[in-house]
Amino acid sequence: MYVLVVIEHAQRRIRILGATAHPTAAWVTQAARNLIMDLEDASYHARFLIRDRDGKFPHLFDDILADADTHVVLTGVQIPRMNSIVERWIQTCRHELLDRTLIWNQRHLLHALREYEHFYNIHRPHQGITNARPLQPLPEPITNPAQISQLDIRRRPRLGGVLNEYQHAA
Repeated sequence: MYVLVVIEHAQRRIRILGATAHPTAAWVTQAARNLIMDLEDASYHARFLIRDRDGKFPHLFDDILADADTHVVLTGVQIPRMNSIVERWIQTCRHELLDRTLIWNQRHLLHALREYEHFYNIHRPHQGITNARPLQPLPEPITNPAQISQLDIRRRPRLGGVLNEYQHAA
């Protein structure tokens, strides 16, 4: 299965655009249109999109992004460090989700990836951005030692316990 993913470099917010067994030029082009519409709905404008030189990306993909004033930057040949943030996400997704889940079909894969996308954007702290979450502000630090000894932490398992969300219940 092929999964098309974009990530916002500044916030580390991930967006999963789709998954397919046979990516065609039409499928990739429609995913680009959907991405542009989602960004417009969120009143967000992407100035750059870094992508690899895969032949699955037709010229129309770049043209759709150019019409939305998004400049497409191609990575160098065999230089994964040019897009290291998304490469790191791919590795993290494999280790935290796909290595621990038996995927039955495309629908199940999309369900698991959507759950992971939500977990990654809302609950998972990111060391590269001072342990912030992409869609959540940093919590207030606890300075009172008495508060630390009386924390009530609740765990919520997701995807059958593959992922766990932790929340302080005040």
